Amino acid sequence: MDKSKRLFLKSKRSFRRRLPPIQSGDRIDYKNMSLISRFISEQGKILSKRVNRLTLKQQRLITIAIKQARILSSLPFLNNEKKILNNEKQKQFEKKRVDR
Repeated sequence: MDKSKRLFLKSKRSFRRRLPPIQSGDRIDYKNMSLISRFISEQGKILSKRVNRLTLKQQRLITIAIKQARILSSLPFLNNEKKILNNEKQKQFEKKRVDR
């Protein structure tokens, strides 16, 4: 086979088709916290459409629902748990340093 023809052949790997993250019966709403929390990172950021494997319409609805939940205080705007833990560790370190 010529080298030029080999470039166009695809490898025959089998792939596993992933299930969509939102089923047809799931309602995208700001009240559905179990659904919304799947599309937020640990830092509280909205994950991208590519990461979530959503369609454009679903991503828009999820974004609107997350923003509504944040405004109604169901979700925090930022997740500060890591910052709080780091501050506590820093305070402990400073106490040990002062005691010496």
